Amino acid sequence: MDNRRLLLLIIFSFSMVMLWDAWQKYSQPKAILPAPVATTAVPPAPQPSANLHEPRPAAPGTAVATTVETTERVTVKTDLFVAEISKQGGDIVRLEFNAYKDSGNKAKDFALLEAKHQYVAQSGLIGESLPNHRTVFSTDGGNKELTGDARTVELRLEAPASNGIKVAKIYTFTRGSYLINIAHEIENSSEKEVAAHAYYQLQRDTKAPDGESSMVSTFTGPAVYTDQDKFQKVSFEDIEKGKAKFANKSDNGWIAMVQHYFVAAWIPEPGLAREFYMRKLESSANPAVSAGVIVPAPLAAPGSRITFSVPLYAGPQIQVILEQLAKPKAEGGIGAQGLPLVVDYGWLTIIAAPIFWCLEAIYKVVGNWGWAIVLLTVGIKLLFFPLSAASYKSMAKMRTVTPRLVAMKERYGDDRQKLNQEMMALYKREKINPLGGCLPIAVQIPVFIALYWALLGAVEIRDAPWILWITDLSAADPYYVMPVIMVVTMLIQTKLNPTPPDPIQAKVMMMMPFIFGAMFFFFPAGLVLYWIVNNILSIAQQWQITRMIESGGKAANDSTS
Repeated sequence: MDNRRLLLLIIFSFSMVMLWDAWQKYSQPKAILPAPVATTAVPPAPQPSANLHEPRPAAPGTAVATTVETTERVTVKTDLFVAEISKQGGDIVRLEFNAYKDSGNKAKDFALLEAKHQYVAQSGLIGESLPNHRTVFSTDGGNKELTGDARTVELRLEAPASNGIKVAKIYTFTRGSYLINIAHEIENSSEKEVAAHAYYQLQRDTKAPDGESSMVSTFTGPAVYTDQDKFQKVSFEDIEKGKAKFANKSDNGWIAMVQHYFVAAWIPEPGLAREFYMRKLESSANPAVSAGVIVPAPLAAPGSRITFSVPLYAGPQIQVILEQLAKPKAEGGIGAQGLPLVVDYGWLTIIAAPIFWCLEAIYKVVGNWGWAIVLLTVGIKLLFFPLSAASYKSMAKMRTVTPRLVAMKERYGDDRQKLNQEMMALYKREKINPLGGCLPIAVQIPVFIALYWALLGAVEIRDAPWILWITDLSAADPYYVMPVIMVVTMLIQTKLNPTPPDPIQAKVMMMMPFIFGAMFFFFPAGLVLYWIVNNILSIAQQWQITRMIESGGKAANDSTS
């Protein structure tokens, strides 16, 4: 295989790896879904497969299921979001963020939990006469708002008393935090000990988030983390088919619903026994699933009052926040080890994570994510300058001998063995390494792919402006100016590369910029910006090296002509 064919192979391989994840979702047939309905399915409460209490068993029976439907909600406003909590179940049915705009309508705030996607955060108790997410609660007042110098605001919901047992659900919202603490208070006035389980689940339909490009596919679905089994993503399809595989039981870990840029995660305290579950919601109008965790509640002795809680993180995938939550309580976190892994960096996380750290460090200096991308691309280009220079020198030398290679092909015709012998002799005389233009490129490919995923997964770039009409680096260029510029730069690069003597290979090389360009018309502007800057720097470096090499090799070509 000659240098040109190997170069083509590497280019094609690089293209396929870069576009594979995006193309998967685009090429798959889309399911025909029924029209959404106004009502939200209310599935039954989950049941633990085994007793999680030690040493006493849980009380038998099923939870009270009040069938009365209500749409009455209580609104809680903080400095970061507006939460709507339904009195039925005390579920969080809507969570709207102040700092992020809706993908389809920039005049509206983005909502993570919402009725459109049947996306709600539910919790309840499992045990005889205990309330669950079907129970209708009463409140201790109206809407709540975090005002003044207050650090927290609290919402208390109370379930109807049953058999001498009173249960309250208490929401605590904290200023400057996306972490919501959900506590259950059990007051036992009966003569029997209450041994209950608590469940915390996230319900969602199986559709992709609104505004997600079909050409840029990211993971949407449940995820589980335990110290033993690490981070596990589970597809909606596997849950619907009953083939989902994940860690079921542990004394640590969390469960989450992940989507592009955002995550909702229930995070029980480390050391507490827990059972994870995922199930298809058969009663749902649209295909939907529920993913949750069951934990044992403290035993409530007769005449006692006990309180226990599990926090819910529902917010953006900001690395600094997630890393802080992953720390132990002694260091200001909540022990949510592995939570930063919800940021989808693809299969090159080990490279993408430090790249994003560098990008964030640059942003703190320049104050603009667009210019941070530009400077990071320049930095990476400088880092690989020696490798790029070696590659461009090899390709420039190949350009100088191309006329002689064409002449050889005409001279020896179909005698492939003789042609290859003469080509290798020419490479030896001219001190050209046939792999010299390919191997340096191959070394850089993982870094470029990692940078692609770092930019794609960074919520910090969402709604971030650059200059002029580029007001959101996470969205496609509305006027397609940047993709056109990228196609032009790729065409210039193609012209600077050695022209393959094979006409078919030459046509394929000329088609590549347009194939890439068609794909990048739908890519986020931040990704296109990276490619444009990288291409411009490559053109400048390649042009200079090619000019120097060709000026020295012109005489050699003239002497043989």
